Amino acid sequence: MSDPHALVLPAPAKLNLFLHVTGQRPDGYHTLESLLVLIERGDVVSLSLRDDADVVRLRGAAGVLAEDDLAVRAARLLQRSCGVAKGVTIAVDKRLVIGGGIGGGSSDAATVLLGLNRLWRLGLSRQELMRLALELGADVPFFVFGETARANGIGEMLEAVSLPQTWFAVLSPPIVVSTRAMFEALELTRHSQSAKMAVFSEGYGRNDLQAVAVARFPEIAGFLAALSRVAPASGARMTGSGACVFAAFASEYAAQEALSRMPRVTESTGGNIGGNAGETAGFVARALNRHPLWSFASR
Repeated sequence: MSDPHALVLPAPAKLNLFLHVTGQRPDGYHTLESLLVLIERGDVVSLSLRDDADVVRLRGAAGVLAEDDLAVRAARLLQRSCGVAKGVTIAVDKRLVIGGGIGGGSSDAATVLLGLNRLWRLGLSRQELMRLALELGADVPFFVFGETARANGIGEMLEAVSLPQTWFAVLSPPIVVSTRAMFEALELTRHSQSAKMAVFSEGYGRNDLQAVAVARFPEIAGFLAALSRVAPASGARMTGSGACVFAAFASEYAAQEALSRMPRVTESTGGNIGGNAGETAGFVARALNRHPLWSFASR
């Protein structure tokens, strides 16, 4: 029998199938065009109601202080915004790498918003939650939006798009990439042209941040080259600001076959696992049409 005072919830990762930097606003934020997809791989977030109004983190990402944890910040933001006098204990079991460009922290935050919307019986709509999510970071609204989407603006303008059944082989170099450093790079292309369409052919576009990351991190270049060698038609590229790289396939078998041909591949199962020296950490995951917590917010 389920506990009405506790929830154990998924926080799926995302991939940027392309990412174009289209400009920079006066406030310093970059405008983007990207195609974002959720994948069946993620962290696990546990929420338990408290008898007081405290927000307490039981466990979370290694090396991240509780007050800096997006999951904790999401709960406190929801408390303040809705005048909630209830508390929650949060435990995040990290299975996604930090600094990998797959949205782990942002997804954790979105799962907390969606989970507490149900646990605290707030009844907020998806749009209301997305407005709050933007205060936590440009990627968080996408996870609340919960569908494959074309993103514009700084990532908050989202339009649902269709994607055929797709499987991904994802590799995780043993490095942490700073998103801020990638966007502040002087050599970054900042004026890519917008596609101005909502349906994209396989392998469309590129990741404008990839050239910057590859120049600074030879590990990313090596992983991309290795993946391209074993699956030359898969459109291997980097996701987000890095460091993870991926290739797309029409079947799970094809994705697993490519992963098996990587040198000394190891299944990445825990937070911040990048593989031992000489090993490649990676996994295969299916694209999700919708977030598993889609029903936790009304239209």
